[in-house]
Amino acid sequence: MNQRDTLKINAAGHLEIGGADATELAEKFGTPLYVMDEKYIRDMCSAYRRAIEEDYAGNGLVLYASKAFACMAIYKIVAAEGIGVDVVSGGELYTALKAGFPAEKIYMHGNNKLPSELEMAVDSRVGCIVVDSLAEIDKLDSLCERRGVIQRILIRVNPGVEAHTHHFIQTAKTDSKFGFSLADGTAEAVTVHALSKKHLRLDGYHCHIGSQIFEKESFGLAADKMLAFMSEMKTAHGFEARTLNLGGGYGIWYSDGDARYSVSDYTGYLKTVIAEVKCKAREYGIREPFLLVEPGRSIVGEAGVTLYTVGTIKEIPGVKKYVAVDGGMFDNPRYALYQAKYTALLANRAAEKPCEVVTVAGKCCESGDIVCANVSLPKAETGDILAVLSTGAYNYSMASNYNRNPVPPVVLVRDGKAEYIVKPQSYEDIIRNDVIPAYLQK
Repeated sequence: MNQRDTLKINAAGHLEIGGADATELAEKFGTPLYVMDEKYIRDMCSAYRRAIEEDYAGNGLVLYASKAFACMAIYKIVAAEGIGVDVVSGGELYTALKAGFPAEKIYMHGNNKLPSELEMAVDSRVGCIVVDSLAEIDKLDSLCERRGVIQRILIRVNPGVEAHTHHFIQTAKTDSKFGFSLADGTAEAVTVHALSKKHLRLDGYHCHIGSQIFEKESFGLAADKMLAFMSEMKTAHGFEARTLNLGGGYGIWYSDGDARYSVSDYTGYLKTVIAEVKCKAREYGIREPFLLVEPGRSIVGEAGVTLYTVGTIKEIPGVKKYVAVDGGMFDNPRYALYQAKYTALLANRAAEKPCEVVTVAGKCCESGDIVCANVSLPKAETGDILAVLSTGAYNYSMASNYNRNPVPPVVLVRDGKAEYIVKPQSYEDIIRNDVIPAYLQK
């Protein structure tokens, strides 16, 4: 466990999150329960922001990647910490706006934005739209012409940098649904096309090489390729990009084998990228671009812990021991999607040493409903509170009502106090939009 002031084992031998005893949280709010550590989130936001201010003279903006975890409270927090956000859907955009997030600091992404989403983005005056197809550029230009506005855009570019991560979350390969390739000249052709549009202002480029990446060299190589391309566009077409968005993808600790980084270690990622951008801008004879980064997972990932109650325990002699909990793939589908690894512990017996290896199973009617496999625990008993660490990113945001299970609530903890930021779902919430046709009511 990555122990810190806000995540530790207390004197009672219980897991403590943000100053709150996890067993007391489970008793008060029930399980399954997502718990988010507010101080950790704020510390990460401010550390990234300071790196831009101190190492790059403030010529940039940190963008919180909404897809990691989105609700109105998180937008309030990141706004207070002075950073921007990126959104990838109408729902994320709507949530940010309802939370009062400043539209000029919102960047809209997506490889297949719906017409209604583009309209919402333009009408709400978002700061920038990242375009990802020729058709989108044409549609957006026509939309802006009808509204009599000029919209800032970035072009999503595929730099062809292969990051060492799961193939489902590599987004800069040659074969990817995202972006325009540098290698085959498509990115240049799209640049020329975008520059011809009267109601779009091309500010620069965006790239994202993947997620859960630990090699700093990958980000440096991406920065080098992007700045070289920007230099080529200046020479060939007289277009000097003002903005470069280098995406995110900084890895976090989930289990043994992952690097254990402190807050300052994460700013080291950004400092390395900034140094490379400065160096290559000088080398290629272009101005230093306004720099955007999107470290969403690393801001909230380790801030989150999911609490469960242990139910059925089943041992298959010589094969495996299953410890079942009251959650599952409906609150965390990441194992089912790409065999994600996690660290688990018994929150009510956190000081005890592990003595067996088990698989934590969910309650869904699927044999693949596994929360985490091959984890070391003390001998679990029915009624124990199981904590799964580093669940702040892509857990609540990917949750579902599979098997008509309610999505768990989310509480925010700080200085020992906890409050809902997402209320519990009831069964009534689940059936709220169900409709029985009149002919079935006879």
